[in-house]
Amino acid sequence: MRSHFPVPNLSGDQTVLAVGGAVDREIRLSVAELRAMPAREMAVTLECAGNGRTLFEPAIDGEPWALGAVSTARWRGALLTDVLERAGADRRATHLVFGGADGGFERGLSFDDARDSMLAYEMNGAPLPQIHGGPLRLVVPDWYAVASVKWLTSITVALRPFEGHFQTERYVFRPSEPVTLMRVRSLITQPDDGTTVAAGDVVVRGLAWSGSGPIVRVEVSVDGDDWAPAELSSGPPHAWQSWSHTIRVPRHTTVALRSRATDAARHVQPQRAAWNRLGYGNNSIQTVTVRAS
Repeated sequence: MRSHFPVPNLSGDQTVLAVGGAVDREIRLSVAELRAMPAREMAVTLECAGNGRTLFEPAIDGEPWALGAVSTARWRGALLTDVLERAGADRRATHLVFGGADGGFERGLSFDDARDSMLAYEMNGAPLPQIHGGPLRLVVPDWYAVASVKWLTSITVALRPFEGHFQTERYVFRPSEPVTLMRVRSLITQPDDGTTVAAGDVVVRGLAWSGSGPIVRVEVSVDGDDWAPAELSSGPPHAWQSWSHTIRVPRHTTVALRSRATDAARHVQPQRAAWNRLGYGNNSIQTVTVRAS
């Protein structure tokens, strides 16, 4: 859970989404009206761009995320394209600006980048919790979660790219390279780092995801040995995939485990992600050390 400003206290019955800018007609839609529109439901993984910031060297100021700033949920909401069609977006328009009720947070997307987005009012079959952006938030599949603006109250159709603070000064790797699609990544979720396991066969499990396409391969290395392919599960197109691999650990031995993922766009998880001053996009290969009793 991450926000830049205090969480606003909004009521689903009173929240109204205003759609304006370069449109034929400005419209205002209540959450109830959005619920009455055709709905879409999909599982989406959202990862904070700062996930893994504390693992960069030298150290970087900012939210001290280790590896827990990522989650997957099943979202339900109205299609963004349906809302824009109702407002009659100008054919010359190329971008959209999304505004939240939490003190002026705004983010922009091009029409092409926003095509698969939804205006979500449910999470895992229940009304969207306030802490996760309820009663209404944008969900942008495959992008770092900053694009999925919470407590959504406005959409502005624009003729040019947005250049606000959280668009050009924050959430950039460097001035010419904004944070966009999630980088390819795998994590070991079992066993935990530093734990003791029973000698013999040990099942290593984990998760892998990428914003550039499905994961096509996960590999595991033990103590720097050659990479061995893991068994990879299939799953929804915009959600993480689980994987597993069995290794043999001799008694009274300490081993270092690593995993790396490759996505359909042939992006391979790096040994060490490039350092950047704001600490974004750290998809470096993780090392987990265990000892066999």
